[in-house]
Amino acid sequence: MKNAFIGSAIERREDLRFLRGRGEYVDDLLPNGLVYAVILRSSVAHGRIVSIDTRAALKIPGVHAVITAKDMPPTPPIVPMRLQPLPEFKPFEQPVIAYDKVRYVGEPMAVVIADSVAIGEDALEAIDVRIESLPAVADWHDAKRDQSLLFEGPGSNRSLTFHAVRGDADAVFAKAPYTRRETLRTGRHYGLTMEPRGVMAEWDAVKGRLTISGAAKVPFFNRRILAKQIGLPEDAIDMIENDVGGGFGARGEFYPEDFLIPFAARHLDRPVKWTEDRRENLMAMNHAREAEVDVEIACTRDGKILALRGHAHVNMGAYMRTNGAVGARNIAQFMSGPYRIADVKLDVSLWMTNKTPVGTYRGPGRFETDFFRERLLDMVAQDLGIDRVAFRRKNLVAHSEMPYRLAGIAPYPHEDELDSGDYQETLDRCLMEIRWTEKSKLMGKLIDGRYHGLAIGCFIEGGAAGPKEMARVAINDDGTISVFMGSAAVGQGVETVFAQIAADALEIPMDRIRWVYHGSTSTVSDGYGAYHSRSVVMGGSALLDAANNFKAALFEEAAKRLGCKASEITLGEDKVTGAGGKSLSLADFAGLTREGAFLNKKHTYSYGAQAAHVAVDPKIGHVELIDYVVVQDAGRIINPLTLKGQVIGSLVQGLGGAFLEHLVYDDEGQLLTGSLADYLLPTASDFPNLRAFVMDKHPSPINPLGAKGAGEGGMVGAGGVIANAVANALQEFKPDLRELPLTPTRVWEMARKRVA
Repeated sequence: MKNAFIGSAIERREDLRFLRGRGEYVDDLLPNGLVYAVILRSSVAHGRIVSIDTRAALKIPGVHAVITAKDMPPTPPIVPMRLQPLPEFKPFEQPVIAYDKVRYVGEPMAVVIADSVAIGEDALEAIDVRIESLPAVADWHDAKRDQSLLFEGPGSNRSLTFHAVRGDADAVFAKAPYTRRETLRTGRHYGLTMEPRGVMAEWDAVKGRLTISGAAKVPFFNRRILAKQIGLPEDAIDMIENDVGGGFGARGEFYPEDFLIPFAARHLDRPVKWTEDRRENLMAMNHAREAEVDVEIACTRDGKILALRGHAHVNMGAYMRTNGAVGARNIAQFMSGPYRIADVKLDVSLWMTNKTPVGTYRGPGRFETDFFRERLLDMVAQDLGIDRVAFRRKNLVAHSEMPYRLAGIAPYPHEDELDSGDYQETLDRCLMEIRWTEKSKLMGKLIDGRYHGLAIGCFIEGGAAGPKEMARVAINDDGTISVFMGSAAVGQGVETVFAQIAADALEIPMDRIRWVYHGSTSTVSDGYGAYHSRSVVMGGSALLDAANNFKAALFEEAAKRLGCKASEITLGEDKVTGAGGKSLSLADFAGLTREGAFLNKKHTYSYGAQAAHVAVDPKIGHVELIDYVVVQDAGRIINPLTLKGQVIGSLVQGLGGAFLEHLVYDDEGQLLTGSLADYLLPTASDFPNLRAFVMDKHPSPINPLGAKGAGEGGMVGAGGVIANAVANALQEFKPDLRELPLTPTRVWEMARKRVA
């Protein structure tokens, strides 16, 4: 039975309960005595709080409490950084509730606890808030002037500058035969989930225990934060992972509400639930992507890339929280992508502004930096008169160069390298699938009133963030097996792939793996969650260790009972057999359990190529995506069906960022895209022709599965490929295409002079 399930295209186990309406989300929970939290959020982007008068609100029937910063003496707790917790970020971290200033529209100022959401919303209207407005800082250009400071202590709106360095780029540029410098920008958007965030907290005063439902992504880390903030031992808090309607990097980080709702439950000694509405979701969940770069490339005249240097500026919003620095850091370290660039010097400055704070969104920093790089490469190829494909092929890191060292990053240094692969293979496969040779004849052609364009791009996707993951295997009363994972589920299909891994490791049928539990803090001793495309590599490798430890314990116990050596025990479908054919049912060992762990400090890098064929109507700015191909090598593939789903799903989100999604603010820091009527999302009919091809020719050498993280690759390359395809289609208009998203208005403006 060995290796019977790993590599098989098995349909997702979890889908059956979702399709039958049997998923259980946090808003489905209705314990006795439940009351509801509604949050008063600032309507002012930047100002000093003069007073918050809650007396009238407290008089409304059905209102149980109105919580403000005064209820948390001496000052409210701070949301700490989870990733890159540098001392420079400390002055810019967010209090769980505003107490001296407000710094973005949507910042929590008070929490109403009421018998219903409707009563709570009425009470919000009765709270009298007085704020002394201050000049708003809307973008990084304003922030750089330091005329209006979000935080007076540091004396600057710049929280940090990351530096990525490899070799001596300045020396190379001084002698380079060709250079080109460009300024490029990506718009602000975020990982909008179908299910907005939700938290329910229950306090058991007798046992001194706090149960939090709605945990996602990193429950163990969030428990550590909350325990410290609320003054409880970690083991007095259970974080329960319910079903989640999407994560995408934004859902599941520690937000102010993750303290405020448990605080309210303990304060009132009643279950308290808060469910975010869409307007809150747009203004309060982490934003992402808004960046601008001034970048320069040096090449030989025959197209060998010599060096890359530049300075990027990222709009961080009002606070540094949890994982907010990741995107900026990745822009710095990964702008070279899959290409051989010996000399790199890139600085990325993080600027605080009066906008919603940023965090990670699927492919953080990589979507942005891939657009910057791939758009620049097409410009350079045109300058040098070199075919775009040949230019990329010439500079791809070769299989023989693996592992290939990337630029070092400071501060918070981490040396990284591409682990394995043959980037030429995925490029060739992508060109074949899109029929590049045949379709290249259409480039720039006007057919039936539309201009056709093609583009190709190459990408890498980092995964497998450490340092550790945990798993546990146990025998149920009926002799089936349960698996418990520290990894969380945010839509990746982990219940299916972990069952495949466990079945192969134990050499039993997959239907004997009865349950796969994940994410909750009550099922394993420790866990690190779901981010950075890590679940299969880290969680799956921990599961292998747990399975091995489990089998060793089972064989040792069975040997004692059967009177033979452990080496003589074999494991069957539902029993263990010893010497002489004596056997025991697995049910006889019910309760036997063992944990396992996987420790890792290196990253995996899946990789691939993407190609697009578009048709652009210059009269209305409409772009039809005629064909889009993604080819990705993800090392050893556990389940090609779920992998393709991840590739296509992330691609659709990337296309949303390339064409549609844009969080727009005015100069006063007011969010203008306050509903889904303004913030446009891709629908099923927008991109009907998307194709994904997955390969497994080059396993990763850094984990026993040989797997690589692959939840983000489709998104990473989408912005650059779409931008180049549209630019290619409109080549006779000489479009000034240096910014995303490519909304119909922006595309129309690039072509309007010629159309007129």
